[in-house]
Amino acid sequence: MNSAECRNELAVVVGATGEFGRSIVERLCAAGLGVVAVARSPERLTELARDFPGTVPCIADISSDIAIEQIRAVLDRPVRMVVHGPGVAVAGGILNVPTAAIVDAVNIKVGGLLRLVRAVDPMLVSGARLVAIGGHYGFEPTAYAAAAGAANAALVNAARQLSLAYGARGITAHLIAPGPADTPRLRRVAADRAVLRGITVEAVLGEMLSESSTGTFTTPAQVAWAVALLLAPEADAMTGSTLMLDSGRRRGLP
Repeated sequence: MNSAECRNELAVVVGATGEFGRSIVERLCAAGLGVVAVARSPERLTELARDFPGTVPCIADISSDIAIEQIRAVLDRPVRMVVHGPGVAVAGGILNVPTAAIVDAVNIKVGGLLRLVRAVDPMLVSGARLVAIGGHYGFEPTAYAAAAGAANAALVNAARQLSLAYGARGITAHLIAPGPADTPRLRRVAADRAVLRGITVEAVLGEMLSESSTGTFTTPAQVAWAVALLLAPEADAMTGSTLMLDSGRRRGLP
């Protein structure tokens, strides 16, 4: 199916202009879904729509309840896939992170997921997928990302609750938990950590790579692959579960 053809079902992607989001949009377009791309930046949404013709831009801030009506207003077809993947700030460890940063992270990750689901609820079809992009720090605490860790841990529970709430409608909920991803954002985080510790960026990245059993970072393309994988009917059996895309960083049992 080419971009000029009518796509009968939609995917709605929050965080569409980020590194993960762009890869996810590309993969879902290739799967034959129309894509509603949700983000805060009009300029970046315009760029995304230029790169992926047929993408419907939706300017909305998922941290606000106003986003519910803003997203709902652009839905004109049944919704098959919902992806919630906004990023949150890396604001320090548990002893020094501002409490407001943790509140903001939970609002964006969990509150945002609920806003997104409420926006699309009337348009969801049987077999639809609700997908949240979390992170392995929700399972493996780290000394420098307390806000993201707390928010992603809460997201695990939210996804399981959604799997129970929507199961009778044939709709499933899933969490994808990548490890650190090889993106410009990761390198900015590494640079900040390097300054605080008085070491090089390369040393910080080396430490992060050593946490992986394969000595690798996760890539946006791998996350997009996992999202598209969930479109298969066989993924019904996975509802409420987490796909760990952490390159072997999690060592403990669930």
